[in-house]
Amino acid sequence: MKLIRGGTVVNGDGSTTADVLCGDDGVILKVASGLEIPSGCDVLDAGGLLVMPGGIDPHTHMEMPFMGSTSSDDFYTGTAAGLAGGTTSIIDFVIPEVGGSLVEAWKLWRNKAEKAASDYAFHVAVTHWDERVHEEMGILARDCGVSSFKHFMAYKGALMVDDGVLLNSVSRAMELGALCNIHAENGDAVAWMQADLLAKGMKGPAAHPASRPPSVEGEATQRVIAIAGLIGAPIYIVHVSTEDATAAITRARAAGQRVYGEVLAQHLVIDDSVYQSDNWLSAAQHVMSPPFRPKHHQKALWAGLVSGQLQTTATDHCCFCAPQKMNGKDDFTKIPNGTPGIEDRMSVLWHHGVRAGYLTPEEFVKITSTNTADIFGMTSKGRIVEGADADIVLWDPEATRTVSAATHHQNVDYNVYEGMTLTGLAHTTLMRGDIAWKEGDLRATRGAGRYVSRKSGGSAVDALKRQMAGKNPLSVA
Repeated sequence: MKLIRGGTVVNGDGSTTADVLCGDDGVILKVASGLEIPSGCDVLDAGGLLVMPGGIDPHTHMEMPFMGSTSSDDFYTGTAAGLAGGTTSIIDFVIPEVGGSLVEAWKLWRNKAEKAASDYAFHVAVTHWDERVHEEMGILARDCGVSSFKHFMAYKGALMVDDGVLLNSVSRAMELGALCNIHAENGDAVAWMQADLLAKGMKGPAAHPASRPPSVEGEATQRVIAIAGLIGAPIYIVHVSTEDATAAITRARAAGQRVYGEVLAQHLVIDDSVYQSDNWLSAAQHVMSPPFRPKHHQKALWAGLVSGQLQTTATDHCCFCAPQKMNGKDDFTKIPNGTPGIEDRMSVLWHHGVRAGYLTPEEFVKITSTNTADIFGMTSKGRIVEGADADIVLWDPEATRTVSAATHHQNVDYNVYEGMTLTGLAHTTLMRGDIAWKEGDLRATRGAGRYVSRKSGGSAVDALKRQMAGKNPLSVA
């Protein structure tokens, strides 16, 4: 047993001074002030600290094959780095080959993830449509604990699906009570612009954002919202990076449509000036999709989080080291897309969100943990309450560090926040009651993470079914 004593417990719905007793089974037993110390119990002094639910990153790519490379963080190194930053669970992505089996791909990713140091779940990508996909979505939802499916509207010729696949897959997911995630960029437009830029001799990293302007994200976001609206299905838009996409989500929600939006911490604080560096590698290290945007888009993203129109924060953690980025030295379309971030997300959001006055501590907990748990059916996580998993971070709101690739725990040779001084750090991270990080000492255990099986038919789907059954005037069907 462990007793966390003397801290301020912060949940998404309020804060209170209380002790937290964690059982040997990794579950929170009691949350109350003045708890007695049970015999043989370890006591953690949380005086001056905030006791919060561990972060949940809903968007990571550990050891993912992509664009001729494999992302450099595996499920152990990536989740261990997350624990150092206060993140205790991830939702990663199973990416089947086009034409391949979804179930076999899920089994492959389960095997890869057995080394994870923190708990994990999976979204499964739908990359094509046929009767086997229809059947295997059902198997995954009923028997494998998968309640969310991913769709790429980008990466033409590789992962991109057309509107017909979206209609079939979103409809099938709705039948199963599952939620569809969407990478919303117009892949046909991106492919055309890439070819045009290359023909004009623009081959460096600066051509990457030019090939994916905000309008291609805005158009795709509006289109998939319309498709989901035809079916009456909830939809979740990943890595919203523009004012255009935020506005489309806000309009849909105002009309009664159940649309969720995710923001990457990187997009909130880094702008497209990084692509203008004279250092080719530095610019290439920031190549991700969607790309970093002109600074004015950040205002819309923060406003979306503050107003609740955007609900979650993630990292799209997908690391590639210098030799891998160099694959695109003569052609920007061959630079592997992705940046690191899992270790720094919580501190970036505290420093630039809470300390800057955008967010309250309670709102911080919502967008880093609780909302993801609720949206994706991680029912035992996201709150410091009796019966929840003892995934807990003791947060020091005044501690400061300067970010550097020389000291981070991510298995990658750069950091997009290099040199940024952040206030607000994970003092101690507990995963199911065990200390995985304490005051700079990483104690993450290889293989300690568990697969989180999620039930289909979450609150978003159930609410829409009630809307349609009752002919609610806000129904989008």
